[in-house]
This record gives sequence, structure tokens and C-alpha cells, in this order.
Amino acid sequence: MFGIIGNGSWATALAKMLTDNGNTIHWWMRNESSVTHLLQKHHNPQYLTSVSFAADKIKPTTNLQAVLDASDILVFCVPSAFAMDILHAIPKDALKNKTVISAIKGILPEKYVLLNDYLASEFDFELDQYVAITGPCHAEEVAQERLSYLTFSGLDDAATIKCARAFGTDYIRTTSNHDLWGAQYAAVLKNIYAVGAGIAHGIGYGDNFLSVYNTNCYREMYRFLELQFEKVHPSNEVPDFHTSAYLGDLLVTCYSPHSRNRAFGTLIGKGYSVKAATTEMSMVAEGYFAVRGMKKIAAELNIEMPIMQWIHDTLWAQTLPAEAFKEIEKLLS
Repeated sequence: MFGIIGNGSWATALAKMLTDNGNTIHWWMRNESSVTHLLQKHHNPQYLTSVSFAADKIKPTTNLQAVLDASDILVFCVPSAFAMDILHAIPKDALKNKTVISAIKGILPEKYVLLNDYLASEFDFELDQYVAITGPCHAEEVAQERLSYLTFSGLDDAATIKCARAFGTDYIRTTSNHDLWGAQYAAVLKNIYAVGAGIAHGIGYGDNFLSVYNTNCYREMYRFLELQFEKVHPSNEVPDFHTSAYLGDLLVTCYSPHSRNRAFGTLIGKGYSVKAATTEMSMVAEGYFAVRGMKKIAAELNIEMPIMQWIHDTLWAQTLPAEAFKEIEKLLS
């Protein structure tokens, strides 16, 4: 039995995939009004409202413990900035013998780690039962049933393939690999670089510049993934980073009009403050929060990431966007 924790657009898209495959889901939501609306109208009142759910396939509730008790596979799909409130409310033994699927594309605050590292250190949880979902896959296109691709990363083949099959549909193709840390770091980094792509667009740079910018972002990401794999991953099976979970997800997030991180960055480039841009979007841009955590992680691993550093300084150190991109220009080739 599946449980979904979160009720945003990505959580709703994942719920659609699972229920389209005939799965019943226990679905944790933050407020009673959303639960009531979903039970009565059979669609999420705020996100992907065009998606209709079969009444017998969804069991929405605000009772987190009820979802934990009823599910043997838990999908965490909340913005990383708010994940700690939920994790603090979960008993330390509640995840034992359960599979956890992470659809969180960010770094957890407070300790600045990926979800799997937090669970391993704070819960009675074995990493063989952890699987991460990465794209490229925008929720809006899932709602339209446009062909999309998902990568499932985990250390245990049986658990990973089981999860991948549960989400595969006529409009979702799935694949799997063992790159548990790298695939998640790539998902975090592409959001950061997409904020930068948006900033460049907002300042007034054109497509020619953005193509060079994206190429260099991938080069920086690739170097980080190679070096972190050597220092972090327990396997010597180096993955192919030239695949959709890495390069493909970066490209779509930097270019797509569906990308909230690019949209957020565009507002910053046009002169909005972070607070004003956040208010204007009424959605969470993971890249804004993630860049602080990734800066700390890169420093701990002694990996230089100058493009990411300038994006960090623009968002968190009051560096003017135009000044930051003048410096980024010097880094590109």
C-alpha cells in the first residue's frame, strides 16, 4: 500500500501515476479543506485541478500517523524547506521495514543533507529500502499525459525496480540505476542552475548566452558528480552522467516555461527581491533554498563550484544579479 506525504503539484502528479496503475493511496495533506474538497470533488483544489481521481483509489487525510500505519511504501513529496516539520513528527521506529521513496528535490535544512542521509542517521532505517525519483518530468505535462521519463535510483535492485514499475504508465517511461547520491545531487543542482538561467533571462541575456551558460553548468555539475561519487558512494559502478536524469533534467529545468525555478530567477533578474518574487509565484522554488546546502556540501567535499557560488551570492549575499553575471561571463567558454 502506498502513502503520499505532500499535496503540491508534484505530489498530485505522482498520485495520478499510482492511481492510474490501479493502486490505492493514503494521502497526507496539510489542511482539512483540501481533504474535504478531494473527497467531494475528486481533484486537488489548488494543484493540477484538471486531474480527476477515482474515489475508491484515494484516502486523503491530515492524520500523518494514519498514513504511516497504513502504508508499506511511503512517498515523501514536500518542499525540502518544510520537510523537517514532518520528519520531527514521525516516531523514530515508524519507518522500520518500510520502503521510502523520495521525490524531494532539495537539501534538508538544519543539517544540510539529503533525505537518505538524514534517515540513516536519525531513524531506524536501512538504505537498501530507499529509492529516489528524478526526472526530467514536469507535473503539468503529467497532468496532460504527455510522454515523460522518470529515473529511480536505489542500492537494492528489487526495491528500486518494484517502485519504478508502480509508476510506469502509457505516458510515463521508467528506468533505474544505483546512483543514489549522485542522482539526487543532480536534481538539486539543476534547480539551482535553473534559477541562474532565469536570472540571466530576466537581466536580458539571450538564447545564445543561455546555451553557453547551460553547457558550463553541466560541466560544473559533471565534475561535482564525478568527485562526490569517489568520496561518497559505496559502489565502484560509476553511472553514465550523460543521461536524462542528469543532463536531460538540467536542460528542461533551465529552458521550460513550466520551471518554477527559472520563473523565480527571472523575477530576481528583473529586480524583484527574494520576498517579492516568492510572493508573486506563490510556489516554492527549491533552488533558492538548495543553494545554501549545496554550498556547504561542496565545501565539505572540497569541490569548487564557481557558477553555483555566484548564484548563491545573488540570492543570499545581496550581490546584484548583473554584477554576478558579469563574473559568470568570465567563467564560460
